[in-house]
Amino acid sequence: MTSPGFATLLQAWRELEQAGKVTLQEIAVGSPLRSMYYIDINRQAEHQIFLSAGVHGDEPVSPWSLYSLVRDELLDPQYGYRLWICTNPSGYDLGTRRNIDGVDINRSYSGAGTTPESQALMRASTDEAYVLAIDLHEDYESDGFYLYEPIVAQTAPYGRAIIAHITDAGFALQPLDDAFDLGYPSVDAGYPSDAASALRLLEPGRVLPDIAGECAYFADGLPLTMYLLQQGIAKRTLTFETPRRADWDDRIAMHRISVVTALAQIEKIEGRG
Repeated sequence: MTSPGFATLLQAWRELEQAGKVTLQEIAVGSPLRSMYYIDINRQAEHQIFLSAGVHGDEPVSPWSLYSLVRDELLDPQYGYRLWICTNPSGYDLGTRRNIDGVDINRSYSGAGTTPESQALMRASTDEAYVLAIDLHEDYESDGFYLYEPIVAQTAPYGRAIIAHITDAGFALQPLDDAFDLGYPSVDAGYPSDAASALRLLEPGRVLPDIAGECAYFADGLPLTMYLLQQGIAKRTLTFETPRRADWDDRIAMHRISVVTALAQIEKIEGRG
């Protein structure tokens, strides 16, 4: 399937807005090609959730997965949400990992932000607090689903249930070992052979990063979820990776299952105030 452009994605959200289901908030980011949009839902709720997609423009199914969750009313209504419908609109239209300037936005969340997109999102997140942040991605090299769940307070309570639901639905998990490229230091790049394993643990379908080590490694430019954890904006984060080689509808289904399963665990993990 050829992925629709950003204008088509935005029009789909506009139709939900016209139906009274959402209200889009626009943030100008230097030019109309880069304008970012977010949606607030039930912001008076005790537990707030951050959901984002589309930071890499060559991962086109993730913004449509987020859209489908709202369209089909799959987000648990007891929680509040801030949804970023596509955090790299220019890259989405270009079909590239990077933005229109050729920069990977998901390595620009450091200092005051090193891209206009990260600066805009960081400003909009000042004084925010989320019990969970979820970022939707795809992976060109994978044949199955996997997720990143940083270890916080020596625990990572969400991922195993998500993986179980993915496999129960008949989807494959990506085998994870040191040979699979997860963007960590490599021996070929001059790092010692144990450098990658010091930054994360691997389980079937799940990468468990050490957030302090990763923040040091990515010091020149953090991914969004690391930034949210480092700044205390999010208590926990999840990054979902669907296999780019799979069918469009299957990739959307994996994201839907993953998000819904994560939301179903919040009350048990966080409790009620």
